[in-house]
Amino acid sequence: MLYPSVDSLKTQIDSKYSLVTVASKRARQLQEEGGERLTSYVSYKKVGRALEEVAAGELTILSSSDSVVYDDEV
Repeated sequence: MLYPSVDSLKTQIDSKYSLVTVASKRARQLQEEGGERLTSYVSYKKVGRALEEVAAGELTILSSSDSVVYDDEV
């Protein structure tokens, strides 16, 4: 069983695509700069650590405006 589970992560971030974006950016940051936010981790991989930070509530997404229209949605 994976930790943290996708169900528990979806309570923190509503979209799985946003979750992937946040986790990948944070994993890259952990790889290049370090700066762990939790005292202990279950996972030894950077992506797993990023997901653990999301589950702990350390990482969030800033809300965006609903009025934003992208070119490919028109």
